[in-house]
Amino acid sequence: MKSHIIFDDTTQKQNALNWRSLRNWITKTVSDEGYIIGDLSFVFCDDAYLHKINLEFLEHDTLTDIVTFDYSSENIVSGEIYISAERVEENANQFSQDFDMEIHRIIIHGVLHLLGYKDKTPKDKLLMTNKEDYYLSLPPISE
Repeated sequence: MKSHIIFDDTTQKQNALNWRSLRNWITKTVSDEGYIIGDLSFVFCDDAYLHKINLEFLEHDTLTDIVTFDYSSENIVSGEIYISAERVEENANQFSQDFDMEIHRIIIHGVLHLLGYKDKTPKDKLLMTNKEDYYLSLPPISE
């Protein structure tokens, strides 16, 4: 099965990201968790765009940094991940992180949701944060 990981940067703020390295990192993460990549789409957008998605599909009238739609089946991970670059930038400032580190955290957070990790309870949130920290600690994968 041929996997597809697509990045759509509607904000033009992620131009400095290494898309190939990100694809390899995401693929390794999914593989390390015992799954394979199907079709993944990452859309980097602004607050207004993600707020509209949040209202329309989830009926949440709030700003958020990420919305994940899971289309996975069995061991094949597929989905759409929408990320607000504005929220990521604000989070980076709030947590004294650089933008690249925060965008990587949000990307892997969405992937972990597709892998079945939750963050609604304190116990689940701790496990997810530990997984994020682990995958963020891995060296970049160029090939």
